[in-house]
Amino acid sequence: MKKLACSFLLFFAFQLGFSQNMNNKKIGEILENIADSIQGQNGQWQFKIKETIFMCVTDTKHNRMRIISPITEAKRLDEKLKSAALVANFHTALDVKYAVADDILWSVFIHPLKELTEAQVKDAVKQVYSANITFGTTFSSTDLVFPGSQKAQKPKKKKEVLREKY
Repeated sequence: MKKLACSFLLFFAFQLGFSQNMNNKKIGEILENIADSIQGQNGQWQFKIKETIFMCVTDTKHNRMRIISPITEAKRLDEKLKSAALVANFHTALDVKYAVADDILWSVFIHPLKELTEAQVKDAVKQVYSANITFGTTFSSTDLVFPGSQKAQKPKKKKEVLREKY
């Protein structure tokens, strides 16, 4: 029993030694390095990558952050697209989700702030970007598809009517 207790203590001490400590300063530096353009301040940034608009908002008090990118007005979505987005949230959107807020369809990544690594922030931006630009075709955030009963869809020609510049 004593060995088990010591093992537990060592495990948690090891984990604490390697815990992440992402903060607004670090995330701001990461975004500045990957964005084509950026504006804002600690905790609220708007940036562009390849003409795609993103926002990153943090809440240090509640240890949360989100990276979001607007896709289109929600009123422009028919039931087939809404259903496809929900299926994608399970199979192909992976760490990113499609969500509606303020009458806009968004590509969204939400995560605890402090626990993030630099690699995870960069990957999150890539996934939000991919989910945004593939909406209406493959609805995917990466090349990976989570296994399931849904058959992988072949890419279709993107419906440009859904795309808007924000």
